[in-house]
Amino acid sequence: MIEQNVEDRLCDGVKALGGEVRKAKWIGRNHAPDRRVMHPKRCVWVECKAPKKGPRPGQLREHNRMRALGEDVVVLATYEEVDAFLETLK
Repeated sequence: MIEQNVEDRLCDGVKALGGEVRKAKWIGRNHAPDRRVMHPKRCVWVECKAPKKGPRPGQLREHNRMRALGEDVVVLATYEEVDAFLETLK
């Protein structure tokens, strides 16, 4: 499985639950999450990773900066993690 598989499962699942997903491009900002999930129950930044691959140190720093400012940021690297996240939208 690759990162794209995780992203596809996330996007399909969010859409099935009535939400939307946007791919984000950060101009002049490195290491920020690559997806924005929008759903009536929760809006969250999502970093998708391939299984057994965690966020890089720069990504961890950026995620922590965003969380400190009140943003919801999650990292998903397996189908099980995606499915658990989707449960929070039900």
